[in-house]
Amino acid sequence: MDYTMQTDVDGDFDAVVEKTTNALEDEGFGVLCDIDVQATFAEKLDEEFRQYRILGACNPGLAYQGLEDEIELGALLPCNVIVYETDEGEVAVSAVDPKQLVGITDNADLDPIAEDVSERFERVLDAL
Repeated sequence: MDYTMQTDVDGDFDAVVEKTTNALEDEGFGVLCDIDVQATFAEKLDEEFRQYRILGACNPGLAYQGLEDEIELGALLPCNVIVYETDEGEVAVSAVDPKQLVGITDNADLDPIAEDVSERFERVLDAL
């Protein structure tokens, strides 16, 4: 089962993170959290890991609509977008597929919201 939408991006890792954040903002998403997995593993586990960032993206208006329809939806928010270094040394950007994510709620009222978020994420990935 595919549960993400992905693209490969040319460029410096940090520049791709910044470009991804800007593209998300252009689509109405704020980044609520930015987790540096590489730094966390180094600090907490004394382990080396590839460059890997998890961006917790949220569009407040769409989140509000979703929570109005399904109060437990908050357990699935924010939507994660990841930027990471591939095995080949390239940079990949991947976003959770909102249709798959909200599909587990079995609430058809969320389908239009998931479709909207999906279209926005596609535009974000295309912009990169």
